[in-house]
Amino acid sequence: MLELHEGSLHVKSILASWYDQISDKNYGAFIPFVGIVRDEDGIEGLSFDIYEPILNSWFNAWQEKAKAQNAYFLMAHSRGDVPNHTSSYIAAVVSPKRKVALSMINDFVEDFKANAPIWKYDLIGGKRVYAKERSHLLQGHGLLKADA
Repeated sequence: MLELHEGSLHVKSILASWYDQISDKNYGAFIPFVGIVRDEDGIEGLSFDIYEPILNSWFNAWQEKAKAQNAYFLMAHSRGDVPNHTSSYIAAVVSPKRKVALSMINDFVEDFKANAPIWKYDLIGGKRVYAKERSHLLQGHGLLKADA
């Protein structure tokens, strides 16, 4: 399941909802990762644009990898402005086995940072500033993407 939200993510309610969905399904592991916007370099927060068709394709490819191990992913991400000290990204793996989930969450988050079509801007003085110096080409798409 892939969820997109406007602004900061409501971490407690999202995680509780996901847990309620899986708690009686006989899975042995639910491993979440929560990304929090850091206060650094004078930014007030981050802002995000998302290209949904490529994101859906990227996410579905990861679901297929997980399915081969009887696991699956859950993910929520913000669109728009996210102030410092709030969350813009939550990912989780649900799996019958702990080792599968622990390994997959790391690979998923690392690949997300490198290849998901989500563009990040710094919020400075109430304005969005594209982080061109932290950008790279999105593999296979010819699009410039800011590092996550």
